[in-house]
Amino acid sequence: MDFTRRTILLSAAALALMPAAPAQSRRRLVIVTGGTGGVFYPYGGGLAKILSEKMPNTQATAQVTGGSVDNVKLLSEGEADIGFSTIDSAYDGFTGAGAYADDGPQNIRLIARLYDSFLHVVASEASGIDSIAAMKGKRVSVGSAGSSTESIADRMLAAAGLNPMSDVTRDNLGVSESAGALADGKIDAFFWIGGLPTAAVKDLASAGQTKLRFIGTATEMSVLKTRYPNLYQDSAMPAGTYAGQDADVPGLGVANVLLVPGEADDALVTDILSCIFGNLDAIHAVHPEAETLSLAGAYVETSVPWHPAAIAFYAGRTPAP
Repeated sequence: MDFTRRTILLSAAALALMPAAPAQSRRRLVIVTGGTGGVFYPYGGGLAKILSEKMPNTQATAQVTGGSVDNVKLLSEGEADIGFSTIDSAYDGFTGAGAYADDGPQNIRLIARLYDSFLHVVASEASGIDSIAAMKGKRVSVGSAGSSTESIADRMLAAAGLNPMSDVTRDNLGVSESAGALADGKIDAFFWIGGLPTAAVKDLASAGQTKLRFIGTATEMSVLKTRYPNLYQDSAMPAGTYAGQDADVPGLGVANVLLVPGEADDALVTDILSCIFGNLDAIHAVHPEAETLSLAGAYVETSVPWHPAAIAFYAGRTPAP
């Protein structure tokens, strides 16, 4: 055997005896969303699938939660990596106000504005409710405990001159449970802040079991815009969004955003945003509300601070907010 061949064989044998290099562990990301009947959950599930498929060595998982308030707390506590929230709940979390008063300021940062939600106020025709003020003495679901829906519902009730804690009989139900309870006659009305259309409300309206009334909130909006500047905007639910809804419904709109923990790694944030905006066609196919996501609309002025890596990502790609 010649020297060169012998050297190669000895080298190969030596390598075979060396311990194998440990396989690179997959990066695991937890995305906190909302209830199964809303938009956050399918949006988050679609995002998890895209991140898992398109980001190298990454496995993302979407988790059902109570919604924005839960998500903000989970992110701040380091129990999640990405989370959905309404902008008002994110602002309350960052400042330690409202539902976060007992816990104090939450360590979160913004990485993208996604889409706007509409405040659904849905009553059965049989209840006789035709305004927020007419809910006095009625049984009303104000959303899951600690959710952004509950916060907005309480603010709406107060804007209508009602005491949210004593003037209505409160139920804390998610949107799917609220829709079921209204269909069964167990509640008179419910609040829900979500995208258009929301699956649970669409199913309720399409079933036709219960005649519905969608309550406009333009009057209360004028109060909220004064009490909570820069958090809410005038919006409308277009006619035909739900079966039997023949006219536009004026009301409250609020932005939905994507958040990360304040200490999130810069490279991770850059990878997430690069994946999202590098695969917009796939994102748009996730849900009708996801179709509105654009690079130009994702970076806007807000009362919640942006993650530094997000600012760097958008720099040069979009106008400064």
